[in-house]
Amino acid sequence: MEKAPCGRGNRVSLERLVAIMRRLRDPISGCEWYRVQSFETIAPYTIEEAYEVADAIARNDMDALADELGDLQLQVVFHSQMAEEAGHFTLDDVLGSICDKLERRHPHVFGGAASSPGWEELKAAERLSKPDESALAGVALALPALERAQKLQRRAARTGFDWPDAAGPRAKIDEELAELDAETEQGAREEELGDLLFALVNLARHLNVDAEAALRKANRKFERRFLAIGKAPGFRTLSLDEKEALWTRAKADQADSSA
Repeated sequence: MEKAPCGRGNRVSLERLVAIMRRLRDPISGCEWYRVQSFETIAPYTIEEAYEVADAIARNDMDALADELGDLQLQVVFHSQMAEEAGHFTLDDVLGSICDKLERRHPHVFGGAASSPGWEELKAAERLSKPDESALAGVALALPALERAQKLQRRAARTGFDWPDAAGPRAKIDEELAELDAETEQGAREEELGDLLFALVNLARHLNVDAEAALRKANRKFERRFLAIGKAPGFRTLSLDEKEALWTRAKADQADSSA
């Protein structure tokens, strides 16, 4: 995404970023690309920027993290500016809302409570105070599928709809694998594979493993190993057994280097 020219090496205030965004969105003297955007067209960039923040953290690249956090902040200002133009809310409303929420959810810090009942418990109580909202209300549709599955499962578990231990989801995985193997129609296979992935996420939750983070690590590991074996001369023409041998060697080499 095109970056606004905020500059670096000097103190940059939120007010300056807001002023830049207003200038870019100005219907007469602004930038055409910024003027024509909407919540819908910007939402994919917002998600992308959040992932780039996570990637910089995973790489322990603090320079990149500072840059990516700026890009993510731009997304907040962008959405808030469009909302203000449409008369929905302002950036002050956004900041005020999160300040109120943080104070409300930490009564032991900002109030007179002796201890906090817990972040999740407070969020659950807030949801119950809203009319006609189920335990699953508010789980964003735009979340990555693995992360959304985890949130749905955690919400359901708080109502008592959950296995007592990891044996339940582990057995469910075997059941879903058998159902997948039995299917021959493509649409049904897709459904059964989805059920299998959901069961795997459930097992991860019972093992206190973040499924989204685990898969990201697996992706990075596969990428490192594949990049290593792809450097072999004539890689594309090698047999599968030869490629598997290279893979095994790369796996051992990278295990040794990380020890």
